Amino acid sequence: MAERMVGKQAPRFEMKAVLPSGDFGTVSLEENMRNGKWTVLFFYPLDFTFVCPTEITAISDRYDEFEDLDAVVIGVSTDSVYSHKAWIDTPRTENGLGEIKYPLAADTNHAVSRDYGVLIEEEGIALRGLFIIDPEGELKYAVVHHNNIGRDVDEVLRVLQALQTGGLCPANWKPGQKTLEV
Repeated sequence: MAERMVGKQAPRFEMKAVLPSGDFGTVSLEENMRNGKWTVLFFYPLDFTFVCPTEITAISDRYDEFEDLDAVVIGVSTDSVYSHKAWIDTPRTENGLGEIKYPLAADTNHAVSRDYGVLIEEEGIALRGLFIIDPEGELKYAVVHHNNIGRDVDEVLRVLQALQTGGLCPANWKPGQKTLEV
């Protein structure tokens, strides 16, 4: 039986990544926590595919909104940093990513994908999982779905803002609306 993760400390990670500058570096949950940042960690199956670039570029195009909410976004697949770099260096018009504003991390040993419960073991790739972690390291939100469906950036931002209210947000709550009183 799967173990609950939401409401508990998120699995810690440190991974090699291609940074927004195009350089190789590392990303870690501990660094985001030290900096008092929320972490939006999302997994995607593979580089050079069809659905993945649509969501990766959509998130990048709105990255300033995540920054305004004190959030760091990290994209992760089981591909290598070299594959990530080649994909970033490929123009969007040629099914590449072009410049993106957040790091793409390489989970080549599958440890982080496994820790977050999104690894398809028999294929060695991740499901589309998205996790929002608060600055204290508590996993506040988790959603995992089929690899054929891209994520909705509006919904990710809405949930992040709802979590940051610290209040009770009813169904269809939108930023700027009141939370529930108890």
